[in-house]
Amino acid sequence: MDSIPAETLIIETPELTGEPARRPLLTIRPMRGWLALDLRELWRFRDLALALASRDVKLRYKQTALGVIWVVLQPLMAAGVFSFVFGKVAKMPSDGIPYFIFSYAGLLGWNLFSSVTTKVGGSLVGNAHLISKVFFPRLILPLSSLASALLDFAVAAGMLAVLMVIFHVAPGWGLLLMPAWIAMLLMLATGVGLFAASLMVSYRDVAYVMPVAMQILLYACPIAYAVSAVPENLRFWYNLNPLSSIFEAVRWSVFGVGTLSIPTLGGSALLAVVVLLLGMFSFKRMERKFADVI
Repeated sequence: MDSIPAETLIIETPELTGEPARRPLLTIRPMRGWLALDLRELWRFRDLALALASRDVKLRYKQTALGVIWVVLQPLMAAGVFSFVFGKVAKMPSDGIPYFIFSYAGLLGWNLFSSVTTKVGGSLVGNAHLISKVFFPRLILPLSSLASALLDFAVAAGMLAVLMVIFHVAPGWGLLLMPAWIAMLLMLATGVGLFAASLMVSYRDVAYVMPVAMQILLYACPIAYAVSAVPENLRFWYNLNPLSSIFEAVRWSVFGVGTLSIPTLGGSALLAVVVLLLGMFSFKRMERKFADVI
C-alpha cells in the first residue's frame, strides 16, 4: 500500500465480469491535517515498536570488548579533554564547580540530544529492507530508536551521581525539574531527526552533513563552558540558540549554578513543540514515497 500515489484507489472490474458498473468497493484517500499522524495506528503497532526498540538495545554494544562501559567511558574522556583545554589552558570559569564534573554534566544533556538526532535521522536508511518489503507505520522506526538513547542517558546519569559523591557536590531541589529539560531536548532532537530522516531517503548527502553540523553545534552550546563566559554584548544573539538555555537549565538543576531564564526557556519549549510537530508532519507527508526511492 506504500506505493499508492493517487488520491483515490478504486477496486472495480466491470469490464472483466460483464456486470454493469457499480459504486467503488473500496476508496482509499490520504488523510490530511492532524488525522495524517494517525496516533491510533501507532498504538496498534506498539508490539512492533517494542520489538524494534529491544533489538536496538541488544545490538547497541554487541561484539564489543567493553560493552556498556562505553556509555560512561566516552563522556568521561570528553570531559577530561574539555577540562584540560577549557579549564587549564583557556582558564574559563565553571561557576565554582570542579571543571571535570561541570563539563561532564553538560555532555550528559548533549549526548542525549546528539544520540537521538543521529539515530532518528538514520532510522529509515538503516532499515531499508523493512520499508521496501513490509507494511507498518514508518513513524515507528524513528520512535523506536529513542529507547537505546534513553538507556545510555540513564547509565551516564548514574555515573554523574557517582562523580558528585566523589567531588562532594550535593544536588538541589532544582533536580526535580530535570524531566522538563529532558523532554524539551527529546522533542527538539526528534523533530530535527525526523526532518533529516525524510530528506536522507532521497538525498544521502544528509548523512555526511549531520556529523559536521553536530560538531559545530557542540561548540555553539554551553557544554564545555558556562554561559557566563560569553561576552555580554553577544549574550542576546547567543541565547537565540534554543539549546543554550536548555543546557544551562540542565546544569542549574544539577548544581544550582548559572541563570534560569524563564522567558528564554518558555520560548525554547514552544520552539521544541513546533519543531516536533513540523518534523512529524513532514515525515508523514513524504511517507508514501519512502518505499519507492529508498
